[in-house]
Amino acid sequence: MARMTRKTTKRALAVVGSLAVATVALTACAGGSGSDSDGETLKLWHYEGADSAMGKAWAEAIEVFEKETGAKVEFEEKSFEQIQKTASQVLDTDAAPDLMEFNKGNATAGFLASTGLISDITDAVEEYGWADKLAPSLQTTAKYTEDGVMGGDTWYGIPNYGEFVGVYYNLDAFEEAGLELPSTYDEFVDVLDAFVAKGITPLAEAGAEYPLGQLWYQLALTKGDRSFVDAYQLYEGPVDWQGPEITYATDTLKEYVDNGYIAKDVSSIKAEDAGVSFINGTAPIFVSGSWWFGRFVNEATGFDWTFQAFPGETKLSLGSSGNLWVVPENAANKDLAYKFIDITMRPEIQAIIGNNGGVPVAADPADITDEKSAELIETFNGILADDGLSFYPDWPAPGFYDVIVQELQGLVTGSQDAATTNANLGKQYEEGTADFR
Repeated sequence: MARMTRKTTKRALAVVGSLAVATVALTACAGGSGSDSDGETLKLWHYEGADSAMGKAWAEAIEVFEKETGAKVEFEEKSFEQIQKTASQVLDTDAAPDLMEFNKGNATAGFLASTGLISDITDAVEEYGWADKLAPSLQTTAKYTEDGVMGGDTWYGIPNYGEFVGVYYNLDAFEEAGLELPSTYDEFVDVLDAFVAKGITPLAEAGAEYPLGQLWYQLALTKGDRSFVDAYQLYEGPVDWQGPEITYATDTLKEYVDNGYIAKDVSSIKAEDAGVSFINGTAPIFVSGSWWFGRFVNEATGFDWTFQAFPGETKLSLGSSGNLWVVPENAANKDLAYKFIDITMRPEIQAIIGNNGGVPVAADPADITDEKSAELIETFNGILADDGLSFYPDWPAPGFYDVIVQELQGLVTGSQDAATTNANLGKQYEEGTADFR
């Protein structure tokens, strides 16, 4: 079981507040051993849609699992919110599943690990050789310290897909404007200026939800390095909130609005609206994640488009492993859970993810027959090869997502300047991470 330190107890209370969980049992370390397994039924929870890349792949994995093991899968589709908000209560009871999908990061999987609600699966990782299939930056979100900080030594989950943030370009719009795709950041800015000169707001953006904050963090990464990421995300050093990385990001984001690269009303726009503005051709450029890729394949059919890493000299990109397979400590059939995880890591299951707009972590490139998907996976693998995955700006502290949204809204509406925005962000960051350092 995880050792319940004073730091862990304080952290548990903070995280519960951010997840709106009614109560957390700090006695959760007394999870079941799984010795009462009947070996016949695997109780599985996940929240991927049936038509998604992961949903299709895991449906096939269920069929393979049942055929090979003779066991049955009792699958319950849960929403993301259901699992996120009730996991701390349900996992401390006999109603816990044997295997479930759960969000990665300190405030989520890390919290469950620190309170003993999910199992240390290090032995299974060694037995099945899963570590050999996962790049170091993907392993970071699967391993935690006893206090629930990612990047530790103990395995608490396994991802079988990845995700990253890049740039979607409307190729038809570029051709019509007589523009080439940018390969450097300066060329990227030149393209933005060229579209503005033609009366077009080039960037689809959303300040009411995550996209604007992710653009802000990507701009910081253009001036940062791995030590900046490790300090910000893993608490391995101080974060200078008036330093060159963050100052550049905040100043530049304000310039984007002032220069007309982003709509003036961005603070009220949601992610769905930004995505739709790219789908319908209104905005020719969208800085966002690979999770849009499959949808754009199906819906952005009126023009040709591509998806590339953010341009510039930096090798750093927002991104991480996908969500994790975790095994609750009270699971009745842990061995069956490990067998199912292993099936989802097989090349043939990984290929289903890859050929349906997802980003597999262990696919054979020869199995990816869809041309667009092959380009997506090649870009992701290039980021992995450069150790470029840099996680997300809201991960370090519970509730920091809302702080970023609010502070950047103040910046882009002009109600506060860049220095004040940085100071406010830094204050909330330091308070939110104080118990983790």
